[in-house]
Amino acid sequence: MEVRTAGEGPRVVLVHGSGGNSGWPAQRPLADRYTLVMPTRSGYPPNPPLEGIDFEEQARELLAVLGPGDHLVGHSYGGVVSLLAAAVAELRSLVVMEPPAFGVALDDPVVASLVAELAPLWPTELAPEDFLRRFVETVGALGPYEAPSPLSPELEASVRAMMAERPPWQAEIPLARLAAAPFPKLVVSGAHDAAFDAVCDVLEQELGAERAILPGAGHSLPRAPGLNERLEQFFAAAQTT
Repeated sequence: MEVRTAGEGPRVVLVHGSGGNSGWPAQRPLADRYTLVMPTRSGYPPNPPLEGIDFEEQARELLAVLGPGDHLVGHSYGGVVSLLAAAVAELRSLVVMEPPAFGVALDDPVVASLVAELAPLWPTELAPEDFLRRFVETVGALGPYEAPSPLSPELEASVRAMMAERPPWQAEIPLARLAAAPFPKLVVSGAHDAAFDAVCDVLEQELGAERAILPGAGHSLPRAPGLNERLEQFFAAAQTT
């Protein structure tokens, strides 16, 4: 598994969502004060492609990257992976940004409706361009999304990795174990989709987590206005506990 690093200081492990590791460009200013550790989840380029990508296996792989006292930040599918890894890791803090852990809130009609929309995508007969367009528009693009045509080789490889992912609502999130973990937790949502809001509500309540609501970027929360400032505030408080 490829792992990139930047900066120096307390370690912040950033776990990307579906679509690949962009290098977290909006978070690069944090490298002035933190060591950013950015693993590329297995199956995503430049790692070799996989026929199937499983959040449980990726949580085990993430544990090999994590060290005691790390801050762990997971976005989207990477948030599901991070929740599973955090249950057995020795962390300084945990941040998850709109993890599609829909299984914790399937009794909510808006969550069940979104899962019903997403379920036909795995498996799918769609071409990668069509899959990407439908996926992005379903999970929270701000307006119609036009996929690049043709897709670049790297982007097509990333989309094919998305198409190989195990549906994240199948994850069994160990809520009680996470709630009992001594490190602070922060749940971030973007106020753009009622289903993601519902999942984040459950995680906030069940984990005893702090909550940040940062509108303006849809589901692309790493680009949300104010995110870095909120992360630094949270990390600083966690360093003193």
